[in-house]
Amino acid sequence: MHRLSHAGSGDAGQWKRKDNEIIRKSRNGSIEVIFKPVGASSTPEAIKQLSLAYRHSIEQLKYPGLYAVACLILDFLCIHPFRDGNGRVSRLLTLLALYQHGYDVGKYLSLERIIEQSKETYYEALRKSSTRWHQAKHDIEPWLCYLLGTINSSYREFEQRAGGIKATRGAKTEHIIHMINEQAGEFSISEIERLCPSVSRDMIRKVFRQLQKQKKITCLGRGQSARWKRIG
Repeated sequence: MHRLSHAGSGDAGQWKRKDNEIIRKSRNGSIEVIFKPVGASSTPEAIKQLSLAYRHSIEQLKYPGLYAVACLILDFLCIHPFRDGNGRVSRLLTLLALYQHGYDVGKYLSLERIIEQSKETYYEALRKSSTRWHQAKHDIEPWLCYLLGTINSSYREFEQRAGGIKATRGAKTEHIIHMINEQAGEFSISEIERLCPSVSRDMIRKVFRQLQKQKKITCLGRGQSARWKRIG
């Protein structure tokens, strides 16, 4: 991810060679060290252990998926394995982990934009949850709540956007035909109806009649429970 997102830089895809610090610059120009990540020499092993711990938590179903993702990203940021670009890679890693757990909202709108709009809250949650991280006595709750809030906000925004979109003309017909074409053997109107919950039975019957006239499907019986099959 780092190599792809930082193509062209001299250390793209390489662990940091020098120890780094997470700092914050105030308006008067002063610099405050917020956190000292894992040293450069210990970074490869720290990433290895992080990967093993995350895999174990997933395979053993030890924690809920979103909790495991929150721990993964916090630990990654605390290790801070690259000289530059740790924030960008952490957001790519967040998207990937969410996809793997079935949360696909990042495909439709930018989680990075939502995080950017809440940068102060982001850094505050990270600061609170990284305190005493090196001693394994840190509190994951502030960071967990921030991440869950970000995901929740993205789904609310997606819901509002999707609610304002009207289906294009013919979309329901195409959906019904697609479901019919997906059938490997015989099928019934009721079965197609279950696969198209947003389409009325009358609409499904209409499409069936059209396809029957076009000799693309044929009826194998009579009545509501009659079976159908595709021709060709």
